[in-house]
Amino acid sequence: MNMNERLQLTPEIAEFFYTEASLIDERQFQQWLDLLHEDIVYFMPMRRNVKFGQHAARENTVQGDDISWFDEGKWTLTKRVEQILTGVHYAEEPLSRTTHFITNVRVLDQTINEQGQCLITTSCNILMYLNRVEYEVNTLAGKRYDTLVVTDNGYQILKREIILDQNVLLVKNLTTFF
Repeated sequence: MNMNERLQLTPEIAEFFYTEASLIDERQFQQWLDLLHEDIVYFMPMRRNVKFGQHAARENTVQGDDISWFDEGKWTLTKRVEQILTGVHYAEEPLSRTTHFITNVRVLDQTINEQGQCLITTSCNILMYLNRVEYEVNTLAGKRYDTLVVTDNGYQILKREIILDQNVLLVKNLTTFF
């Protein structure tokens, strides 16, 4: 995929991410789940402080080998949404208020997998403002790497890796979606 093709596709992908962020912020969780592929991998590693020169190999925990903040699939994400929507989820009663900022959206590559599906690899920067009850205010910043699959109904998220810039998370709970 050449630079011109990537640049032409970027506004469409950015609009998809903006719509997705709005669904989360407006608490339209069921509609958000529809944007997730059945085989989604939703992963957020923990960050480590490591010596200079070891960042690539050791800064982030490894999926399947180490502990992580999230290592989920569609079933788990669906169950999290169902739990929030019961209204008796201690960590989300009352519901948190979030605002997601998505920026620096880039299309990195477009490939065809073994099943003949078009996959689009992307990156973006994220900033999430989170307010809960009266005084709990948090800001989470980082990067996101997504792989989208093109379906008959548009894009679906096949893989999401969230890399927060914080090494220690100061939020009291981590129930929101990125």
